[in-house]
Amino acid sequence: MGIPVISVCAILAIVPLLWLPELPARHIVWIMIAGGIVLAIQRKVELRFVGIGLLFCVWGILAAQESVWPMQHLTTGVQRAVVEITATDGAMTHQGKIVTLNGKRWSASTGVMLYGNYLPQKVCAGQRWAMTLHLRAVHGELNDGGYDAQQSAFARHQTLSGRFTQAEIVDDRCSLRARYLMSLQNTLSSYPWGAVILGLGMGERLDVPREIKNLMRETGTLHLMAISGLHIALAASIAWLLVRGIQFFLPCNWVYWQMPVLGGLFFAAFYAWLTGLQPPALRTVISLAVLAALRISARRWTPWQVWFCCVAAILIFDPLAVLSQSLALSAFAVAALIFWYQWLPLPRWLRFGHMRPLVNMIYLQVGMLLLLLPLQVLIFHGFSISSLVANLFAVPLVTFISVPLILAGMLLHLLPLSSLETAIWFAADKSLEGLFWLLMRLPDGWQNVDERWQYLTLLPWLALIGWRFCAWKTVPAVCMAGTLMLAFPFWRTVKTDSWTLYMLDVGQGLAMVIERQGKAILYDTGLAWPGGDSAQQLLVPWLRWHHLRPEGIILSHEHLDHAGGLASLQKTWPDLWVRSSLRWVGHLPCFRGQQWQWQGLTFTVHWPPENLSAKGNKRSCVVKIDDGEQSVLLTGDIEAEAELAMLSHRWRYLASTLIQVPHHGSNTSSSAPLVQRVEGKIALASAARYNAWRFPSGKVVRRYRKEGYIWYDTPQSGQISVTFSQHDWQIRRLRDQYLPRWYHQWFGAPVDNG
Repeated sequence: MGIPVISVCAILAIVPLLWLPELPARHIVWIMIAGGIVLAIQRKVELRFVGIGLLFCVWGILAAQESVWPMQHLTTGVQRAVVEITATDGAMTHQGKIVTLNGKRWSASTGVMLYGNYLPQKVCAGQRWAMTLHLRAVHGELNDGGYDAQQSAFARHQTLSGRFTQAEIVDDRCSLRARYLMSLQNTLSSYPWGAVILGLGMGERLDVPREIKNLMRETGTLHLMAISGLHIALAASIAWLLVRGIQFFLPCNWVYWQMPVLGGLFFAAFYAWLTGLQPPALRTVISLAVLAALRISARRWTPWQVWFCCVAAILIFDPLAVLSQSLALSAFAVAALIFWYQWLPLPRWLRFGHMRPLVNMIYLQVGMLLLLLPLQVLIFHGFSISSLVANLFAVPLVTFISVPLILAGMLLHLLPLSSLETAIWFAADKSLEGLFWLLMRLPDGWQNVDERWQYLTLLPWLALIGWRFCAWKTVPAVCMAGTLMLAFPFWRTVKTDSWTLYMLDVGQGLAMVIERQGKAILYDTGLAWPGGDSAQQLLVPWLRWHHLRPEGIILSHEHLDHAGGLASLQKTWPDLWVRSSLRWVGHLPCFRGQQWQWQGLTFTVHWPPENLSAKGNKRSCVVKIDDGEQSVLLTGDIEAEAELAMLSHRWRYLASTLIQVPHHGSNTSSSAPLVQRVEGKIALASAARYNAWRFPSGKVVRRYRKEGYIWYDTPQSGQISVTFSQHDWQIRRLRDQYLPRWYHQWFGAPVDNG
């Protein structure tokens, strides 16, 4: 078995970590180890392949268990640890890694996010602090098609967060990188594009304005901002050229052809360290090390063999990298390029002439645009048409002008050549000014793609394979069947006899979607925070991904955990109507006794009365949705006093199949009379796991269950969907039912919510 075969074996064995519903128990792992060893020493190649695969699979499982262990055992009490700071905002948010725990050396790579407190003195990366910690396991919101925070946390080895109650400095020395970065920031603070220079040169993207990030996303050039393979490989190439140039002045017996390769590798590793060893940079160094080893072996390797060896080395070094979207994009992009140039080589008559560089660049960008569609749509829910034009000038400009100037400036920053360094930074700043001037002249080419067309993105791959194999001649029936399957969105019909209620997982807020026949109404819009809101981050992308255009919004009340995303939704869909009890300009009224029809559903308002003077939770707009058989009661944040007042007038009409638990499960709501009078079967609560009020209250949960309700909440279940048909209903829970993954589980205390 050669190295490429073992590499394929490693990839096939570790990739299933993406889909495992739970990690195997310890005795199962021991059985796998024993079975793997027995099979690996067999003579038959197939058995050896399976045996080695089992051992690689165990390696991946052990890495996952190592990440899970701190989440289960370090979150139950006070921990005393020495933490090395790896990144900080200089105020109350710090990233670090545990060095010692309760007086013992900690060997695992366990990252922790600390927030909420100032440290006693100025903090910088590299310092070590003795801390008394209250830790908790990472827990992210989970929605269908949304950002998976827990998966990302495992991929970055940042699975713990918390606060410190005591902190004492152990080693106040900043790391060399931190000191260099602070000096560089001071130098570049006077340049208009200094933040972008730091992002390109050091990977520091926190200070890059949101408008610039959005512009690069819309034009498909955001990949240039990360310290990725492009930057590290360019640094390695520059070092290779320098070493090769030096060799021209050396005696022949001092010249070894391996030296430029090793010189480029060492410089790439140094540059990756200088930029903070971010995961993309580290993976690039591993790939370059593998490539150097294959080159030094003096054997001829095919592109696919090199690709398999590099990916396998990355996964063996860090099995949890399989959860990283950036690794998936990078590996898939390289595989797509290999496939593109091997299966559809550039015609010979286009390979010559003065326009050859431009033709090659266009050909490359067309291939990337077409073949990266499946992964781009899956992760980003769209693609940029402008990227085809933007990358034609952005990639050469950044690769051959901006980044070399930045690298030269970073080198000169270490030397007493201030005038030359100033000239270099000025040139780099002007090159970026020109780049963004051109990008701003491009139209917004971002195209949103909903889930219906996801499989259609495979068409470029299938068409290329079919063309090479002349499939339309040899297997026309297969081609016809495949075309019909890909055209499914064109002839799929929407069911008209059912409707669905979605409770989205927005954290400590509320956002619900009522959907029927492809139309939607929202009940509340989630949270708002400085610089963003739930609509920008979740609701708008979620609605587009599910091909839903909202027609209106029912706003329960004015608090920002319910109305936070209203402005963003109105900006995206200006023709939305809004109903509320707030008497705001442009809002339709939402007062007791009002009723309207929508898509065959009857909406009836039960609270508040029009003459109510109260504000806030007590004025929540309570709406019942009824299809004649099943019904839903949406209650906002109504509290016990208002509940009793509502029951005194309308209790006969409040019976419902499902109730949205008032005020996130607070003990100030969900009074016993309301729970009893609704006579429901399902209770749904929206809350964040780690909220300051410890919602939902244990008393409230028991109260509903005592009356026979099925209780579900978003911290435990993620997004919850309830589909109502004529005589039945079906509940779908995303976290534990539709996406049961080991990294989606509830880690830490089994019922902790504080």
